[in-house]
Amino acid sequence: MTADLRIVRGDATPEEIAALVAVLAARQGSRTEPEKSPVPQRQTWRNPARGMRKPVVPGKSAWRVSALP
Repeated sequence: MTADLRIVRGDATPEEIAALVAVLAARQGSRTEPEKSPVPQRQTWRNPARGMRKPVVPGKSAWRVSALP
C-alpha cells in the first residue's frame, strides 16, 4: 500500500517531514497487530483456604500472630 504525503501549507523541513512519517508509520503498525488479551488475575479473596491459619507456635509475639488468619 502506498500513501502519498503532501504538504499543503507552511514550509516543513526534511527533519519535520521525517518525524511526521515516523509517527504515522508507528501508528499504522500498531493498528495491524492484534491486541493481546489481558491475562486474568487469580482472585484469592474467595478461596476458602484463606480463612485457615497456620498453627500457633509458642514464642515471642505469638499472641499477635494468633489473631491473624
